[in-house]
Amino acid sequence: MHPVRITSDDNRECCSNLIPINYTMESLIKFVQDEFVTKKEFPKFSSGDTITVYYEIKEGEKTRTQFFKGVVIQRRGSGSTETFTIRKMSGTVGVERIFPINLPALQKIEVNKRGKVRRSRIYYFRELTGKKARIKEVRG
Repeated sequence: MHPVRITSDDNRECCSNLIPINYTMESLIKFVQDEFVTKKEFPKFSSGDTITVYYEIKEGEKTRTQFFKGVVIQRRGSGSTETFTIRKMSGTVGVERIFPINLPALQKIEVNKRGKVRRSRIYYFRELTGKKARIKEVRG
């Protein structure tokens, strides 16, 4: 980890990667997130897509991988605070789960189907059942 030092304008040429003295709290938070938060590469997905999320669960001393397959209801936030919500049907009960994109337990995300929807947050999908709950698949 690199130490964060606040510099003056005099020696800015030699220390260009450090934080300038006239920083805002927002730029300081963004700098810390970019430098110290580990980013994983996941495929691009949006609401309406059917995805499978593989994540690690700790049970006492053991860890195991579990998956959650469902339709993406929404993506919210940006940067390290981004989250996404997945909905699946477990029998006749709908189950939703919210995952932070930077969750250390996330192992991988697979996009199973690309869905065509006209909204970025498809909350209306919660009330639909049967054939009405189908989402058109994007071809190609």
